[in-house]
This record gives sequence, C-alpha cells and structure tokens, in this order.
Amino acid sequence: MKLIIQPDDGVTPLIRAIDGATKKIEIAIFRFDRTDIQRALARAVARGVSVHALIANTNRSGEKDLRKLEMDLLPAGIEVSRSPDDLLRYHYKFMVVDRRILYMLTFNYTHLDISSRSFGLITRNPDLVKEAQKLFEADLKRQAFIAELKTFLVSPINARQELSRFIEGTRQELLIYDPEVSDPRMIRLLRERAKSGVEIRIIGRVSKSSKKIGPSGLTRMRFHTRAIIRDGEAAFIGSQSLRDAELDRRRELGLIVRDRDVVHALRHTFESDWATLKPQTEEMEETVVRGSRAMKRLAKVVVRDLPLEPVVERALQQALRDIPDAEFAGDKFEHRLEDAVREAVEDTVSHIVRETVEAEART
Repeated sequence: MKLIIQPDDGVTPLIRAIDGATKKIEIAIFRFDRTDIQRALARAVARGVSVHALIANTNRSGEKDLRKLEMDLLPAGIEVSRSPDDLLRYHYKFMVVDRRILYMLTFNYTHLDISSRSFGLITRNPDLVKEAQKLFEADLKRQAFIAELKTFLVSPINARQELSRFIEGTRQELLIYDPEVSDPRMIRLLRERAKSGVEIRIIGRVSKSSKKIGPSGLTRMRFHTRAIIRDGEAAFIGSQSLRDAELDRRRELGLIVRDRDVVHALRHTFESDWATLKPQTEEMEETVVRGSRAMKRLAKVVVRDLPLEPVVERALQQALRDIPDAEFAGDKFEHRLEDAVREAVEDTVSHIVRETVEAEART
C-alpha cells in the first residue's frame, strides 16, 4: 500500500497509473478539470484499453459542466455513465486499474484539489480491489451495494457504524483532518474519548464548541481531505466528514488502514500541518460566531427579497441551519457564502423532492 500526499505528489501517480493500464480502467468522477488526465485516458483508449467513467449525477458546478465533461470524454472513445440519483450526492473519487490496483482518493481530479493538502491510497489488496469493483458495478447498474469488508467504508451503508467503532477504539490519541465535524453522535463520541483521557487534535472546524474535545483550527494551506489517525497505529482516509449528510445521505468512500508506513507518513504530515495552524483562540472564536451570524442574516435577506416558490423558500430556510460556520480573515470569508449556500440548498432541495416523491408513491 502506498500513500499519495498532495500537493507534494501532484498528478504524476494518476497519469502513471493510466499510462500503465493494459486492459481496463474504471474511474468514478465528482469534479474534473485536468486536461492532462483526460489526455491520458484518451491515450489508454487508443492503445486498446477499455475506459469507463462514472460521473456524478450532480455537483455544485451544475449540469452544464457535467454535460461538457461527457461531451469531452465521449469522442475519445471513453464510455460514460451517470451515477444514480437516489442519494443527495455521489461524492466519492476512485479508480480501479486492470482490476488489480485501487486508487482511493480524497481529492477531485481538479487543479485546486491537487494543489491542496489531500491524500490518496494505492493498494493491490485483492479484497479491497474486489469491493471497489463491486461498488462501481452496483452504482453503475443502480443496484444495492452490500458491504462485506469492515475496512471498506461506504456511506450510507456502513460508514457511520465503522467510523464510530474506529473512534471508540482509541486509547491515547486522535489526529483529525475534517473541514466540518458537526454530527451530534460523532461529537458525543469524541467528547467521551476526550473525557477518558484521549488527546484529540482537529485540523478543521467543529460546529459546536470544541473545548470539551480538544484544540482545533485551520491550516494556512487549503485542505480537501478527511482523515483520522488513531494511536499512531491505524488511520481512516476517505471522503466522509463527520457530518450527518456525508454519513447518512450521500455516497462516500473511505478505507481504514493499518499499514505502518502509511500511518507514519500521515502522522508526520499532520504534525507538520499542525505547526502552521491558526489556533482558534477565544477572540477568534467570537469572530467566527459573528461571521456565521452575518452570513446567515445575509442568506435570510436572500430568502425574504427574492420571489421564491414555496418549496425553494422552504429549502433555503432549512439550509440555513446547515451552512458551515464562516471565519473572517480580515474582511474575507474562509468559506465563500455563495458556495456554502449553493451546496446546502442543493442537498436540501434534493432531499425535499425525494421525500415528496416517496410520500406520493406511498399514497
């Protein structure tokens, strides 16, 4: 097993994998703007490799960009399918090469993510590869996925259960990368571990007061990853944040690993990033609270002033409760209001529509 560390490793491991394929490439895509990866996939097809791309049915960039991606890939001979729409979002990123090697990524195939702190895993473990293929086929054919490995975490199938078990097993230390820890049950587990003497450090943000958990803050480097390092002996890497949407309502993928070199490298990277952390002092926390309140006031103005259909207004009002806290750096938001509102509304509207359809089907 090998660890990809971004931005250090860049796109090279992915290009090398695609260029080395001899029979088949199965790739799941959420966002994509790398023409170098696109060209590598086209080269693979030209030499006789079967390439099948499973593209998210929706993302924050919208239908236009997804359709453009399809139109860019199809002329090269790449088979393109859309993921199902039975969940709020299909957010995973992975690739299986020749049905022998799994590339499980926490970053998208984009310039922004690959230049940010993020991770990926490369494994030839036949059980993990087989499970990834099974997941790809299940979502491709819109069939139910049945998890068979406790170390292969798929939301909303077994991720909450296995991540809870992983956290509960901590004896001394938890090091966490997570942009938003907000799930009440997961926060409760973390507080219980902290109360029992476990040292917990979080690079990211906890939606509620983290004083009962441990210190947290944001790195000066942008990060796009979710990872948990436990006792220096095991680690979780995946696309699941500890928030209810990503555990219960989206398709996400992660792995629990115990490879000594991988865990050691993750811990070393965490400590390096922790050294550059902007700690959340009491003064800073008050600024974050003010920023969050300002953002929500602004969003409420949007709801009040626009002529909205009732279902959209309901979606916006409900989404306000789920918008991540904003942090001011001077006059700038760490997380842009536009992106936060757009993602929250997209998730919420999808959820409302699905609830309505299911209710109609029952009547």
